[in-house]
Amino acid sequence: MKERILETADRLFYMRGIRAIGVDTIAAEIGISKRTLYNHFPSKDALIEAYLQHRFVQPRASDKPPAEQILATFDSLERRFAAKDFRGCPFVNAVAELGPEDEDHTFRNIAVAFKESRRIWFRDLLRQLGVADAEGLATQLTLLVDGSIAQDLVRDDPAMARAAREAARVLLANAGVKVASSTDKKRGG
Repeated sequence: MKERILETADRLFYMRGIRAIGVDTIAAEIGISKRTLYNHFPSKDALIEAYLQHRFVQPRASDKPPAEQILATFDSLERRFAAKDFRGCPFVNAVAELGPEDEDHTFRNIAVAFKESRRIWFRDLLRQLGVADAEGLATQLTLLVDGSIAQDLVRDDPAMARAAREAARVLLANAGVKVASSTDKKRGG
């Protein structure tokens, strides 16, 4: 039951917004009482926290070369942007919606931890590539990810991920990483 509640909350919070969805709506959607919901999650805040933790997924390990993994991030974003149910980053959305109400910074701390985990993932791949300023470039790549998400939300244009991928390719090349040109990618090599 706990997993059903969490899956329903995840879908509703992400698609309609955290503030817009109350525990009444979640309970009704599942066909349970509020009391049953509260037996599993003692408050809406506890449910929001569980929702964000549920969304906090680490990148999968890959055998691909580090530069390919970095650039594949933007290919993945482009596919996600093209989906009809894309509503941006759930962590940014939560902070934007709940910032003033998040007095103990629980939701902000989860969002920061998620964003930092992505930046560290980039940094570790960049270190494998021998990049001198892996910290700085990881931050720049993270900004490209977040910027492409914002641009897609405003423009409804999955090509924003492609533009961010090209910028990432240029940053990698400028850092001394051997990467295929965008024309090589189109030719399959």
